[in-house]
Amino acid sequence: MARVVVFGATSAIAAEVAVMHAARGDRLHLVGRSAAKLAQLVDRCRAVAKEPVTFVAADLADLEAMEGLVASCIEALGSIDTAFVAHGDLFDQLASEATFSVAEASLRLNFLSPVALVVPLANHFERQRGGRLGVITSVAGDRGRPRNYTYGAAKGGLGLYLQGVRSRLYGAGVTVTTLKLGPVDTPMTATHTKNAVFAQPKPVAEGILRAMDARKAEVYVPGYWALIMFVVRNTPEALFQKLAFLSGR
Repeated sequence: MARVVVFGATSAIAAEVAVMHAARGDRLHLVGRSAAKLAQLVDRCRAVAKEPVTFVAADLADLEAMEGLVASCIEALGSIDTAFVAHGDLFDQLASEATFSVAEASLRLNFLSPVALVVPLANHFERQRGGRLGVITSVAGDRGRPRNYTYGAAKGGLGLYLQGVRSRLYGAGVTVTTLKLGPVDTPMTATHTKNAVFAQPKPVAEGILRAMDARKAEVYVPGYWALIMFVVRNTPEALFQKLAFLSGR
């Protein structure tokens, strides 16, 4: 039995991860913004759980509150063995180009908010000399593209930050897994045209659990994104800008 905390638990992917943890007998503490949605997810988890499932509603955009939030999660569980950070929002790219306040909001939620959680979580794991931390980033962070470069910059910065945390905590026996997700058919992408590369939440959640159980450092979920992003990352910029399917809106 592991003591697991899920931040952003009511997102479609995180909810599936939470239910899977409950089903295999882990002790769960769920964190999300909406108390009503959390209550519904707790009912799903308790239907299959062998251990207690607790929850707290919190605004993960409130950066100054994150250290206290993590402390309350540690108190609720006694200790944390596994932490999963799974929140963010795409925002409107065009709006982020037109108005700095929108760009700032995207960077705060997608980069600074996860960092505000990772700082106290990393310190906790370092003190107890063990633990697993998984954080969702995005394939959008691998290369700046006109369609989503504000969001991509936040996720790319988060991935770089996690590289440093991973090396820092290596000697303490702590695993830090960067989960680079491609597009998933969730409410966050409801307005996006779906195509063959869109994944479904449950298989993505299964891939996340496999990666964290295997103590992977960085992993693309689904795995086919590793090949796609190899091409995207390594296409020369002069060619990249001429290929609308890569550089278009």
